[in-house]
Amino acid sequence: MLVLLPPSETKHPGGSGPPLDLGSLSTPALTPVRAQLVDALVELAADVPAARAVLGLSPAKDEEVARNAALRTSPTLPAIERYTGVLYDALDVGSLTRAQRRRAAGRLAIGSALLGLVRAEDPIPAYRLSAGSVLPGLPSLRTLWKPVLGPALGETGELVVDLRSGAYADLAPVPEAVTVQVLSERPDGTRAVVSHFNKAHKGRLARLLATTTAEPDTVVRLRALLRRAGLHVEHDGGRQLTLVV
Repeated sequence: MLVLLPPSETKHPGGSGPPLDLGSLSTPALTPVRAQLVDALVELAADVPAARAVLGLSPAKDEEVARNAALRTSPTLPAIERYTGVLYDALDVGSLTRAQRRRAAGRLAIGSALLGLVRAEDPIPAYRLSAGSVLPGLPSLRTLWKPVLGPALGETGELVVDLRSGAYADLAPVPEAVTVQVLSERPDGTRAVVSHFNKAHKGRLARLLATTTAEPDTVVRLRALLRRAGLHVEHDGGRQLTLVV
């Protein structure tokens, strides 16, 4: 089972790992596009006003531009420790046991505008690039990533649970993936899409899927696993599960 997570704009700074080595990252088929984007982002960072405009940053966020300038030399962290925010707080990798961390390393992957896809333990630096950004002289990120990332995700041979947000899922859709919609149920029985706490629920779901000893290989078995865990999950027979909270 492969669980695809969205990245976050916010990231932990620093790290104790060696500088970025694209050749050491998982999914080597993505290396040429990764190298192209790293080069473009470093070059853009040399022009701070231009970088602000492209990345949608204010002068107060110039440290983000500085991070991009140092992409090749700054220290790294495992990807699962680099990203921050509501989803990653709920995932709470710091509290995993060693055995759980090993399982998570084999199951979790994160969509990335810069690197396409990184596995949980891939060492990466802090950076700033969003799925909707367009770098000077290059086509859209979707145009760059879809031809290489799409096949890489489609050939995993695993059940893919796609928890990525829309913009990152659009970079390379996985037609056979299982997606999860989170709905809240009001006292009168009506339902609404969860907005504010959507990431928290998906973070807890990712934690469950990352640490379970079960190995679901179909959407039906995945549904059964989640129900055994006490979650209210509905399935209409397609590739989408509905988590009712």
